[in-house]
Amino acid sequence: MRLIVSRMAVAAAVMVVGVAAQTDKVDQRRENQQDRVAQGIKSGQLTSGEAANVEKKEAAINQEVHTDRTLNGGKLTGQEKQTVNRQQNQMSRQIYADKHNAAVRPTPRTEVGARRANQQNRIANGVQSGKLSAGQTAKLEKGEAGISKEINADRAANGGKLTTAQKKQVSQQQNGMSKKIYRAKR
Repeated sequence: MRLIVSRMAVAAAVMVVGVAAQTDKVDQRRENQQDRVAQGIKSGQLTSGEAANVEKKEAAINQEVHTDRTLNGGKLTGQEKQTVNRQQNQMSRQIYADKHNAAVRPTPRTEVGARRANQQNRIANGVQSGKLSAGQTAKLEKGEAGISKEINADRAANGGKLTTAQKKQVSQQQNGMSKKIYRAKR
């Protein structure tokens, strides 16, 4: 009888360790990819638009994993693990491709550019520290990409420079983004 109880305890312990390992592998991979995105944002290898796109897709994968675990008592089935692994492989390839393409965040030469770089670093630090989720990061990066797009359009229309009124407008937009970053990281 003791032998049967002992074997059952060992089997239960192996199952618990297996579930923990499965959870750890999926979660660790997500953490590693978040670190790669944060590094790409900090270094300028990822533009705001690229980071927003990656984070939006990461958030969808994270939501899918959460839903699957909720429906299965905290576990992923074998098929779900394979699906998540495929999705994470695809995200990994996209992160690599985005970090190694010709698109980079421009080196700041102006006060506006320096502030944009500072905002990107704040977002990257939030991602790296875990204070920002993929969904929050996607929203913030989408906002940053919108400001960048507007700045580029304004400069193109004015021979590469921003007017005083445009600088004031950009400053107000950056103030708003700064507040959003602050609130999201709390």
